Amino acid sequence: MATHDAPSVEGFVPFFRRYAQTWVHAVAAAGMTAFGTLAVFHRGFIILALASYVLPPIVLYLRGASADRTDSETATDRADAVATDDRPTEAEAAPLERPADETRPEPEHAGTWTLVDAPTEATLRDVCVTATGAVHAVGEDGLVLAGAAPDGAAREWSIALEDGPAAAGEDLHGVDATADGEAVWVAGDSGAVGRLEVTTGRHTDYTAPAGITDNWLGVAVGGPAGDETILLINGSGAVLRGRYRDGELSWADPITPGSGSSLSGVALADASVGYCCDTNDGVFETTDGGDSFSRVGLGDASGTLENLATLGEGDCFVSADDGVVHRYDGSTWTPERVGEEAICGIARREVETIACDADGVIHERTAVAEWNRADTIAPEPLLAVSVDGDGHRAVAVGEEGTVVERW
Repeated sequence: MATHDAPSVEGFVPFFRRYAQTWVHAVAAAGMTAFGTLAVFHRGFIILALASYVLPPIVLYLRGASADRTDSETATDRADAVATDDRPTEAEAAPLERPADETRPEPEHAGTWTLVDAPTEATLRDVCVTATGAVHAVGEDGLVLAGAAPDGAAREWSIALEDGPAAAGEDLHGVDATADGEAVWVAGDSGAVGRLEVTTGRHTDYTAPAGITDNWLGVAVGGPAGDETILLINGSGAVLRGRYRDGELSWADPITPGSGSSLSGVALADASVGYCCDTNDGVFETTDGGDSFSRVGLGDASGTLENLATLGEGDCFVSADDGVVHRYDGSTWTPERVGEEAICGIARREVETIACDADGVIHERTAVAEWNRADTIAPEPLLAVSVDGDGHRAVAVGEEGTVVERW
């Protein structure tokens, strides 16, 4: 799984780029042209032409900024409420209502999303919930944060590694676990790579795999502990494949599935099937554990691809920075509007898809293809999300040590 830093608070230029693609801009441009033509009869029409083009984006931008401030204040109030009162509110105690699905079961989970008091203020860039319910998150300066598998109501969080697998303090960007949840791999800047044994906490440094010290932007793991396939991605569009068997690790030569554009996401459904995506609208599928890739999309996305999630061959959800998630069914790509902000993180399980965005909002998609916005809003941008196969535990992480958990 891979993730990117969220963009800072949006300025006018990014807003205007999106505005220029809307019908409002088209009408404003037509108005300017019409009034400009009438200027041959009276110079006053020049003022009307300029006003008809300039005023709409300014008004829309200012209204959006006002709404953003209101959302920020609301998120801060909620965060303060959680910090001062551990008792669940009515909204927190009641699960979100979802439409009934006649053909597939509803997602089963015990509660709603709640802010967690994590033992760090460092930005967390990726997270992985293992098959056993344990959690590992990675971020700035090599930090690896661990959330123990739940024991009743207790969920303890601790720092598993403070400065990375090589004790070099390099930022970590990706984390993923084996199918049985017994081992976790982390990856990041300057070739940082490490493997952690979940039960014992023992970690092994594999930094600079195959002698490569590139910045690894993500990692995906397939197979059980002791028979692991590892895929690493970088900003040069390359995928490095590793095989870990009975304590022995080997690396193949890196391959470039696309044009060399930076890879932004990678995921393995098992030891054979997986996907990766790049910042040039490319989505690539492997059915041989990363030995080779074939392009399956996307080609016409209006936003830059951020991340992806998969359950198997012919199943891939790819998120973009324009608030759209693109769904692949093995032959066709279908865009689904989720929100307006960058969808930085996305996770899948059999009956549910979860996404998180740069506004700290969590979106949940049910089996009937309806996206719902969760009540809880994080006080900072969320960059990654993960969920276990049963849906009993889901965790989203982001800037300033933000952790939001559902159980």
